[in-house]
Amino acid sequence: MTKRSIAIMWFRNDLRLADNPALRAAAKWARDNDGCVLPVFVLDPVISDQLGGATRWWLEKSLRVLDRSLADLAAGGDDIDDIDAFSALRLFTGKASEVFEKVIENQPIGAMFWNRLYDKPSIKRDTDIKADMMDRGLECESFKGQLLFEPWEVKTGAGTDFKVFSPFWRACQKSEPPRSPYKAPDKLTLCDEKIKGAVGLDALDLSPKPFDWASGLDERFTPGEKGAMDQLFDFIDDRLQDYADLRDRPDHRVTSELSPHLRFGEISPFQVYHTAKHFADANPGKGKTASKFLSELGWREFSHHVLFHAKDLRTEPLQEKFSDFPWADAPDDLRAWQRGQTGFPIVDAGMRELWHTGYMHNRVRMIVGSILVKHLLIHWRDGLAWFDDTLVDACPANDPFSWQWIGGCGADAAPYFRIFNPVLQGEKFDPNGEYVRQWVPELADMPDKFLHKPWEAPESVLKDAGVTLDDTYPSPLIGLKEGRERALEAYKAVKKD
Repeated sequence: MTKRSIAIMWFRNDLRLADNPALRAAAKWARDNDGCVLPVFVLDPVISDQLGGATRWWLEKSLRVLDRSLADLAAGGDDIDDIDAFSALRLFTGKASEVFEKVIENQPIGAMFWNRLYDKPSIKRDTDIKADMMDRGLECESFKGQLLFEPWEVKTGAGTDFKVFSPFWRACQKSEPPRSPYKAPDKLTLCDEKIKGAVGLDALDLSPKPFDWASGLDERFTPGEKGAMDQLFDFIDDRLQDYADLRDRPDHRVTSELSPHLRFGEISPFQVYHTAKHFADANPGKGKTASKFLSELGWREFSHHVLFHAKDLRTEPLQEKFSDFPWADAPDDLRAWQRGQTGFPIVDAGMRELWHTGYMHNRVRMIVGSILVKHLLIHWRDGLAWFDDTLVDACPANDPFSWQWIGGCGADAAPYFRIFNPVLQGEKFDPNGEYVRQWVPELADMPDKFLHKPWEAPESVLKDAGVTLDDTYPSPLIGLKEGRERALEAYKAVKKD
């Protein structure tokens, strides 16, 4: 092996082989320099701070799949019987800059490649590491692999960043179309030397402790690149045709459920975009539904655009007038919301689905969020913290962006005075009550008329359904009219200031 003949491929939120521009570059560099590739993942403070219980569970599964995929690729496509005999992906913990400094001291590293991230802690870390690598004379390059359009590529006519989604997405659609996805490398020569400081997967301590609460997550999802592609093709083949008409119905499974796979980069937005475009081209009469789905991919782009330009999307409202909003201190209400015990069936169904599966339908996310920040006046940051810990797709962009949107204080936000009525939302989007009955089984025998508002049911109806309010099922935490009026009064005070 010649001097400086190893290229580091630094995996982060791009845990895939196909359409991975950084991996592609690392493989080419190794071929051109008669060298090899060292795949690395570092659980550093930046990444660790962005993980909750559900995302830590997902990350462990995804890293295990990636390790096996890299080993198989290095073996020329032949399956390796004993994956433990070949640890292809080298794992480290600690500050990334210190990890790489030690690796470079002990190995003939000549180049380093990664795909860009867009949150400020990652940008600061990556900028410092790139400067250090280049000062050492190493080749160091980063790539666009996580977004169709990077935040500095899409500007208003005045050269500023967009604050509203619709003109942002129109500008994206007028830009150069996203490139076609890259294939995975045909062959990869991996570094087979022992790397000082590398640890086993167990040392990352990602598994649920002290007991495995994640059985429902296992039943719902299959982390990893293959699981992501299977999910995409199942969606395209079976559900995309109904997406435009039924995407707001939690009682129908028509959404893609690709968000956790995108969050960890097991699939790229380019793969999703072009697969949906191919569906539209092959089914001319279904262009509307494909366009609606692609606009949701656009919302993901917009959230990262906002994340990049915002001062601190997680902690500070984009609309400064909300800095002094009179949030309530109501820990008991927050706990009831977290446990799916608010007394509003559609809300409780969503919160219980979240706890058991690590996922929640997007329409229901809006409903449960509105109840928390508007009717209960609990800070959107408390909702964000719970979602960050329990959602398998919680990410630094989408999660805080969505909570600020719900709270009325973010970019292109739903106005604060737009307050969802959970009864009307339930009756409209779960008209037969299938979703509520699945997740709130104590209401299973309630007639449709009262399923979404059991507190209005006559005593005889409750008795026949086996429901006793405040015993088998709680009364609402707050009256709908009372909560709405209280929220509007709070908003008036902010608006007046």
